[in-house]
Amino acid sequence: MIFYDYWRSSSAWRVRLALHFKQIPFERRPVNLLAGAQRAPDFVALNPMGQVPVLVVPAERPGQPPQVLAQSIAILGYLEERFPSPALLPGTPWLRARARQLAEMINAGIQPFQNLVLQQRLKEAGIADPAAVPREYNVRGLAAVETVAAETAGRFLIGDAPSLADLYLIPQLYAARRLAVDLAAYPTLLRIEAAAAALPAFAASHADRQTDAVAANP
Repeated sequence: MIFYDYWRSSSAWRVRLALHFKQIPFERRPVNLLAGAQRAPDFVALNPMGQVPVLVVPAERPGQPPQVLAQSIAILGYLEERFPSPALLPGTPWLRARARQLAEMINAGIQPFQNLVLQQRLKEAGIADPAAVPREYNVRGLAAVETVAAETAGRFLIGDAPSLADLYLIPQLYAARRLAVDLAAYPTLLRIEAAAAALPAFAASHADRQTDAVAANP
């Protein structure tokens, strides 16, 4: 598999986490979003949205073209179905739904307000502090995740094993720190982050350990 990624992209980080957690071999190809590489014709041919992540899966049969998937939730669903162990969804329908709910609270309710395109548009509109917009959504959204997680959290958001929800949470906490959000108000989320940091898959997938992060921050 070929994985098109950017070290600091929350959406791509989620998929990187799943690939490491499930121990799926992949070739990582960084896409420099700050340099506009996502707008290059060859990349747009893979994903007309011009976004990471993108996963290219080898053809199932000789002579067929590779299969291309974009959007983290679609890629994660594919990986869970094709590589069901170790599972990223809990064992009961309600807990699986709750894992998806927590993931979607981050995916739809927080992350879109901090993406690069929106920040650029806010700057162009003359907003004095563009970061104030995503900061507000992080504060509100993480407070909601903290509240909802109280019902199911163990070592992780759903019990004592990592789930889809944690794949969304960890990159979001990293992004919140970049926005100077005070995370002390979310003790459950911080405890889960610490538990995740001890796992090899979470350590290997961390943004700061990627090759393009090292190049950007020598």
